[in-house]
Amino acid sequence: MKMKVKSQKREKEIVKPYKLAHQILCLTGINFTRQTVIGFTELTLIPTKDSFRYIWINCKQACIYKVTLNDTLEVPFQYFDPLLEICPTDSKLRNLSFLNKNQINSVISVDPEYSRGEIIITISSEAQHLIQEGKALRVGIEFSLEKPQSGLHFVIPSGEGTLAERSAHMFSYGHENSTRLWFPCIDAYNEVCTWRLEFTVEESMVAVSCGELLEIVYTTDMRRKTYHYVLNIPTAAPNIGLAVGPFKIHMDPFMNEITHFCLPELLPVLKATSKHLHQAFEFFEELLSTRYPYTCYKQVYVDEAYKDLQSYSTMSIVSVNLLCSTRIIDQVYITRKALVLSVAQQFFSCFISRFSWSDAWLTCGISRYLMGLYVKKFFGFNEYKDWIHSELKEVIEYEEKFGGITLDPSSSPSDLNTASHHSGDSPSQGGDSGKDKFYFSVKSPHACSPQYIEMYYKKAHLVIRMLEFKIGNELMMQVLNKHMSLGLIASEHKGHPSGWNHMVISTATFTKTIFTVTGKDITVFCDQWVREAGHAKFKMKFLFNRKRNIVEMTIEQTAIDELGIKRYVGPLVVWLQELDGTFKHTLQIEHIVAKKEIVCHSKSRRNKKKKIPLCTGEEVDMDLSHLDVDSPVLWLRLDPDMTMMRSVDVEQPDNQWQYQLRHERDVTAQTDAIYALDKLARMGAVTTEMRNTLNAIIENEQCYYKVRCRAAHCLTRVANATVATWNGPPAMMQIFRKIFGSHTCPNIIKLLDFSNFQNYFLLKTLPVAMAGLRNVHKQCQPEVLAFLLDLFKYSDNSKNQFSDNYYRAALVDALSASISPALVNQDPATITPDSLPEDIKKILGEITRSLNLEKLLPCYKHTVTCACLRGIRTLQKNGYLPPKSDIFRSYTAYPLFIDVRLSAVDQLIDFLPVDGSFDDLNFLLNLIESDPVPYFRYQVIRRLALNPPFQMGQTHRLDTEELVDRLWYLMNFGQAYDSRIRCGAMDLYFALYGRRRPACVPPANQDSIAVSSAGPSNIEKKFNISSMADSYVREPSPPMQHSPLVPHGRSYNPGPPSVMTTAPTTLAENTHPSFVSSATSDTLNIPEENIHNISIKQEIPETYEETPMDFEDSSSRLYSEDLPVSTHDVPLPLPAHHHHQQPPLEHVRIKLKILNVNIKEDLYIIVIKEPLYSIVNLELLQDEVEVYDEMIRPLDGGEENIPRPYHEPHNETTTMDIDMSTSNPSILEETGNAPPVSHLTPTSFHHPGIFDDHSPEVSTPTFAPSLDSTSAYGTTPLTNVVPDDGDSTTGTDAGFSIADSQSNPPPDTPGINKHKLKKKRKDKKHKKHKKHEHNLDKFAPEENLSSGSSNPPSPASSHALSAPNTPKPL
Repeated sequence: MKMKVKSQKREKEIVKPYKLAHQILCLTGINFTRQTVIGFTELTLIPTKDSFRYIWINCKQACIYKVTLNDTLEVPFQYFDPLLEICPTDSKLRNLSFLNKNQINSVISVDPEYSRGEIIITISSEAQHLIQEGKALRVGIEFSLEKPQSGLHFVIPSGEGTLAERSAHMFSYGHENSTRLWFPCIDAYNEVCTWRLEFTVEESMVAVSCGELLEIVYTTDMRRKTYHYVLNIPTAAPNIGLAVGPFKIHMDPFMNEITHFCLPELLPVLKATSKHLHQAFEFFEELLSTRYPYTCYKQVYVDEAYKDLQSYSTMSIVSVNLLCSTRIIDQVYITRKALVLSVAQQFFSCFISRFSWSDAWLTCGISRYLMGLYVKKFFGFNEYKDWIHSELKEVIEYEEKFGGITLDPSSSPSDLNTASHHSGDSPSQGGDSGKDKFYFSVKSPHACSPQYIEMYYKKAHLVIRMLEFKIGNELMMQVLNKHMSLGLIASEHKGHPSGWNHMVISTATFTKTIFTVTGKDITVFCDQWVREAGHAKFKMKFLFNRKRNIVEMTIEQTAIDELGIKRYVGPLVVWLQELDGTFKHTLQIEHIVAKKEIVCHSKSRRNKKKKIPLCTGEEVDMDLSHLDVDSPVLWLRLDPDMTMMRSVDVEQPDNQWQYQLRHERDVTAQTDAIYALDKLARMGAVTTEMRNTLNAIIENEQCYYKVRCRAAHCLTRVANATVATWNGPPAMMQIFRKIFGSHTCPNIIKLLDFSNFQNYFLLKTLPVAMAGLRNVHKQCQPEVLAFLLDLFKYSDNSKNQFSDNYYRAALVDALSASISPALVNQDPATITPDSLPEDIKKILGEITRSLNLEKLLPCYKHTVTCACLRGIRTLQKNGYLPPKSDIFRSYTAYPLFIDVRLSAVDQLIDFLPVDGSFDDLNFLLNLIESDPVPYFRYQVIRRLALNPPFQMGQTHRLDTEELVDRLWYLMNFGQAYDSRIRCGAMDLYFALYGRRRPACVPPANQDSIAVSSAGPSNIEKKFNISSMADSYVREPSPPMQHSPLVPHGRSYNPGPPSVMTTAPTTLAENTHPSFVSSATSDTLNIPEENIHNISIKQEIPETYEETPMDFEDSSSRLYSEDLPVSTHDVPLPLPAHHHHQQPPLEHVRIKLKILNVNIKEDLYIIVIKEPLYSIVNLELLQDEVEVYDEMIRPLDGGEENIPRPYHEPHNETTTMDIDMSTSNPSILEETGNAPPVSHLTPTSFHHPGIFDDHSPEVSTPTFAPSLDSTSAYGTTPLTNVVPDDGDSTTGTDAGFSIADSQSNPPPDTPGINKHKLKKKRKDKKHKKHKKHEHNLDKFAPEENLSSGSSNPPSPASSHALSAPNTPKPL
């Protein structure tokens, strides 16, 4: 185990042979009409070793034209993106664990933190002297993007006018480090460098990017202009952003360094939103005792944002949905927190960057911690404490449902046995229990659940706050100041990039800084809360011993075997509120059941009245008539300051909870008391005193407004439990009329005035709480319904300076809450307006009126429309409206406002379990696959995962094989460029089926393939070619593997895959990079002397027919007396929708490029029942090839996962041509098996009918596979297939090409001359360093990005590209 831990440390300490010093990014062709970008980037690398041969660059979904070194030497490069198809060999298993293992291997194989990338550049011998001399290498890459699926988002509203008049704009986005999606870079947070950025846009557009704007240069015709930005402070590529659009510019009146950008017509709202932003800069500079690290700061508000906030160096891209005017109240709290967080992230996240994903808890935790300090000062301590309490509750609920969150998964706690160390995809809690295993990996954010990452950030903030309690607030600020000071000094270093190390923070450097500043060692703290997952869970009960005047307390941790819970050993703070004051005790917890005795400082008072001191120092009068006369204990609290990750369950009588709620000043204590009383009300243990206590809290204006609102909802449950014995007016009715009723007529609400914010929130809450009241017949009380309808009638906002949209939405929600189930179930077909009860008619009429009024006078964020949709669904669920989904479908259409669309999606999701059909579920899946807004697509799948249409293991009509195939398509390769949606699909898949194979999927056919019956050969042992049973559970970790031959932007559905997955799974691990080299030759021959003792063996199912199999090369005849061959035809698999058409068996020729190797073992060529694009190339034993040690470092801590070395292509390359049948198919063409693509029919957004069938029809998205001009089984060869959407995929991307098919029987050539073989092989030893000549003539042409023709021009030249510069599609 020690060796394993050491290998994992070496894995994290990978040292690159070069350091990034500077990067230039130039985007010259930003075309909004075609949604294309043409650009050039240059990376300046400083060698740190005397010799290296390869450079890794991250890049996805781009067309690479050429790669140059120092402007003069064009160098070959190789590309592979394993995430284009994660499980090409999964067959019908549909196993989530198998997908997860393949996904994390694929992610790590191109992870820049492990010195890997999608592009591998080979440094030729001509440039080796530069490395030896230590001179800088300038790597230039010309590239283009066309209709990017992720990374860049174009917002082009429909309508008349120019693009600027329509507010067309574009911006960059991404999930974590996803900058590679829009330009080639080293996409790691620990690779910082200086930047020079140039963006050429139309004259009406504004380009906003990172750094300081140097100049704007116009072209001679004044139609275009170029923005020149420079960023002299070293910054990582993930912190580079861009926004282009017709933005209006607003300079902050308080700080000249701040500039705001927004779309036209939004400038007044922008000024109102950003007027307090300067306070955040002043607060953080004073708090950290350091200046703002950059010279400027820019905020850009965009539509259809990927997140509400994305921070980049010197700029933030913010959603326009955060903008609000001075008349809006509710949104202000959300917006100001988000904007303050963006400023905090400029200090920690952008300026001080993280070293790796395992250190992300520091940057995100510190930035959220700083934002919390701002909230505490400007919003109040109660708001801050309640926010901490809510975040702690959310994290605990997640961990108890899915498993513990490990902040630093790279290493195990130092005080635990190394045997208990968990891997990234099998996190364990509680030491060596190893019981909590996720269905995803936590090693990378691109393989991790988005819900997990969200909770990860919240837990990181809570742990940083715990650390503040441990070392003190002042010392904490000194530690942060130390990091900022070292970073500022390092940023001024203009020499070698090694001087920038202090601009990157890691767990090790952070603990070292704390020890340097404070002298405290926090290793034990990090082991307990950072490197170990889970939280503590305490159950406490106590009993007062009157004779000894002590409190006998029992603290249990009996739930340590449950998910997400661990055993805690250490101090625990207990606050005991007695009659003489609050007393704090620190107990040492060492056992699962700890029994403690606490001596009381007070004596019981028998009817003595005296003011009781509280923890705040104030003294209050209490009515002690309900207190036990023998006990001086009023209430008890565990860990009141939330100094640890814990869940507390305190057992005490209800009267003590009431004392705590009435007199405790801590909002978290009051909230806990309300939750305890609500729990008692659920069990029916309610009293009149409990009701009076809640009434007193609601009326108490000195109480925090959120506590008053929670007390109102709790009172609803208490009142319903005592309805049989209560004879007075409905609960809260008198309170509402007392606070909000008119002075002359209390039954009528007075003019709305929201100047008192506490009363405003209470005014919204009380009607909703009252609507939940029920009589003995479980029906809404008539007085309450009449009261709600009067609020609609008499609410007047004409004299109010604030908007009442949230209040009116709350009234609609109150009407929805008042609806009770129908007493008589009616046939939905017979429901008419006349058949509805009178009360329901009034409710429906008010909801319809509000919905129609919203179309004429829309309110802020259409909050009333969202509430009306919820009300309509409530009427459907209770049997008053026919269960139809048409109205909700119509409100999901683009480009309606995002909140309205999501509200309609929520109702559709709620519609699915009981009334939904598979068409409704397909409709939602179509939205996920094809909606133009990435944020909306993610929210749909996230909401489906939180509220699945059926539960795991439940038999349901929606549980079909088609659903499994569609979800598998999303996870496998449907979202290759957006890892957030892909991992969100995994969340949904797990919610429906868990880790098991879905029961609706039939067992996979056991069609198998086999190799020689004589047992595994040395080749099989070397490359771990295991049996078919082992291939499904073994974790493949390919250093290089093929991308599926599907053009980017083209949907693809493989149909039912083959079950023969043994060979591809293992062989894909060893595919040589030369098979996807940019310099792949056309048809090369295998010289006779290069073939030695090759035997081809395979076992085919008996259903296959025998046909000859031959090799095309006449110089390498393999059919001889010494080489027995068993050959069969392999039927070609069909797409899922073409299984009724079986094409004839045809003749296919495969050309495999093979290095000059000496084959010493038997070569097993395995013919698979798979599409040919899934057939991987054969890895052969090689000798006399140079291997570099930096290429073979382990990726996953094991010898099995050591990547195969990359080798420079030699001049002596050979080709092995395999003839497998007799005629000419086009296997690699578009076969028409694309997934369903949603095409929403434009709909009219008038209010649809509810009862009749004349509501606007929403066309079900059609299944429209994307086909080329040829038929699904045409004859176009691979190198001639050009997708009609402008993207192409060539045979070189997959490592082989399909030649023009024709019959070519093998010639009758004698056997191999072994004597000549040895002699020629010996002579070729002296030619291994000969320059390899590249031939790019066989690349498929790309569509011109500007005119639609092939061969797009290079960004660096005005003439068309020559053949060697033909773009290589990624």
